[in-house]
Amino acid sequence: MVGKVERVSLRDIWKHEAYDFTNWLSENLDVLSETLDLSLSLVETEKSVGPFNVDILAEDSAGNPVIIENQLEKTNHDHLGKLITYATNLEANAAIWISSNPAQEHINSISWLNESTPIDFYLLKVETIKIGNSEPAPLFYVIVGPSEESKGIGEGKNELAKRHHRRLAFWEKLLFKSKEKTQLFSNISPSKEDWISTGVGLMGLGLNYKVTYDWAAVELYIDKGKNSDLINKNRFDYLYSKKDIIENEINDHVTWEKLDGKRASRIRKKFNKVGLRDEKQWDDLQDQMIDFMIKFEKAIKKYVPELRRIGNK
Repeated sequence: MVGKVERVSLRDIWKHEAYDFTNWLSENLDVLSETLDLSLSLVETEKSVGPFNVDILAEDSAGNPVIIENQLEKTNHDHLGKLITYATNLEANAAIWISSNPAQEHINSISWLNESTPIDFYLLKVETIKIGNSEPAPLFYVIVGPSEESKGIGEGKNELAKRHHRRLAFWEKLLFKSKEKTQLFSNISPSKEDWISTGVGLMGLGLNYKVTYDWAAVELYIDKGKNSDLINKNRFDYLYSKKDIIENEINDHVTWEKLDGKRASRIRKKFNKVGLRDEKQWDDLQDQMIDFMIKFEKAIKKYVPELRRIGNK
């Protein structure tokens, strides 16, 4: 039996654009990441730009600012002006404008901006649907995106951006200190990305350090790659069955994120309220991350033989 697709009013799902839709989107940026093939992470909502506020300030995997402006109605000149103002004043690498009804004149304007500036501009249409009695789900359509010409112009614009330098400096220092305590990351080079990873002796299991401007984390990322959904979830379930043993051994609690509906799963220890922004606290944060990683790897590694059998079933 095939269900019938029904469109649902956006205002029935999100009554208020700023309080409801923007907050929801800020917690679900992976939806946009998949639509645009960008890796987006949240920096902050309602970021001040003079007398204005950007709905969402995000950053891509290289640390470049990305601004997101939301409009649960037809596009207008006011929001176009805000989009340009935010993008230029925050030196954004990309600007995303989401609307329920993009007007043709604004589609033309975004196309012109992509051809005439080094910033990548996207105009997306959003709608919500449901099938039968299912929960409503959002759909995003790219109406217009950056041209190959504009990508070429903008490529490397922020290559030496401050975020790149801070990440590189953070990883250089962490890896130097790590080598004094463990060989785990001894062959890993510092990066400008927001994460670095090493193996734990089995394909599909990655031990990651991650850092943003406001928090950091140590995690086991479970993802064997394409068509590995069942293996990933089974491996997570097995480790979760050992939750009490693992947490007792590391003498700490971790967050168990099965990530239903996604291919991968993860087990994460998050260090809140301190990150790249707090350079004076880097030493203490790095020590905590390294010490936890050593305990975490030891607790997980003993289960690798059984996890390997799960992957071979």
